[in-house]
Amino acid sequence: MFNRLQGELRDNPRTWLVTGCAGFIGSNLLEFLLKLDQKVVGLDNFSTGHRHNLDDVRAQLTPTQWQHFRFFEGDIRDAEACRRAVAGVDFVLHQAALGSVPRSIDDPAASNDTNVSGFLNMLVAARDARVKSFVYAASSAAYGNHPGLPKVEDCIGKPLSPYAVTKYVNELYAEAFARCYGFGTAGLRYFNVFGKRQDPDGAYAAVIPKWIESMISGREVVINGDGNTSRDFCYIANAVQANILATLIQQPGISAVYNVAVNDSTSLNQLYAYIKAILRAYGVDVTTHPTHGGLRKGDIRHSQADIGKAARELGYVPEYRIFAGLEATVPWYLKRELNKSRAGLPVSVPAPEPLCEILHAVASPTGSASERLAAR
Repeated sequence: MFNRLQGELRDNPRTWLVTGCAGFIGSNLLEFLLKLDQKVVGLDNFSTGHRHNLDDVRAQLTPTQWQHFRFFEGDIRDAEACRRAVAGVDFVLHQAALGSVPRSIDDPAASNDTNVSGFLNMLVAARDARVKSFVYAASSAAYGNHPGLPKVEDCIGKPLSPYAVTKYVNELYAEAFARCYGFGTAGLRYFNVFGKRQDPDGAYAAVIPKWIESMISGREVVINGDGNTSRDFCYIANAVQANILATLIQQPGISAVYNVAVNDSTSLNQLYAYIKAILRAYGVDVTTHPTHGGLRKGDIRHSQADIGKAARELGYVPEYRIFAGLEATVPWYLKRELNKSRAGLPVSVPAPEPLCEILHAVASPTGSASERLAAR
């Protein structure tokens, strides 16, 4: 289904608004859409996004494709900026937010201003502009302290952080807009999305980019807790697929939420071993051992998603599991580090050693690599 929809979009280009287009997920959506020859409007205030992400997107495109992009620098907390950005667009992919559980604990007011007030501004602007579809970034944090695994959309607990509260409030507002105005939305509860352009720097960096860069540069890696904490890590291409499917398939006037993940469970200890193995295949030997710190406030112990609803209603089929996603991600960070050492001169990452395929089979015994090895 996903391939068919891409063909239909190429034949009949639309106009999309991507909020947070200079961020991690937003910039990947921007690149994907422009490569499909869509027209894209971007909105970002660069509070967590980066201009170099837009530069990186531009480098992946033809000049004609880049000309289809129109950028507004603005803040979703500004209602007028939202109205200006949404004018004339068919579809909205609302990714702008202040992420991170620890950030929300440090500054709950800032998270609320962006994630709740800003979200409401976008909802109102999109409703008034009569856009055809409004898809927004929800979060697995909405499950809170509910103990059940895997997580099913209709079963949630109490929020464990201000960030979780803000993302749950988004869902409540979306439901209210469907009831009161007949304005349909689709919320995508992301589970630990990772991939290229995810920021490895700063106090609130996500675990995968932070660890990759630390291991490349020989810095210490800190594992929170005993390392048995587990997550359903989701490669960015899966999240992009879910956004496109939700945009084109959601029912008018209906508010729905969907898990975006792979229905898998990877411990932090496993994650560390996977990254170390892939780096070794590229000639980067990690000789230091990780250290263990305390668990973070507001974090849950285990998280895994049931993706049956997204599969049934949207046709969502994740193409990448954790190891394949890491294999696709690590070279981008290697190139990033090489670019730093070459003062911005173009560089290329050497191909990994053949051992990488065997490592893939060991780490992901049901994956395609193991099937190829078994066929030898």
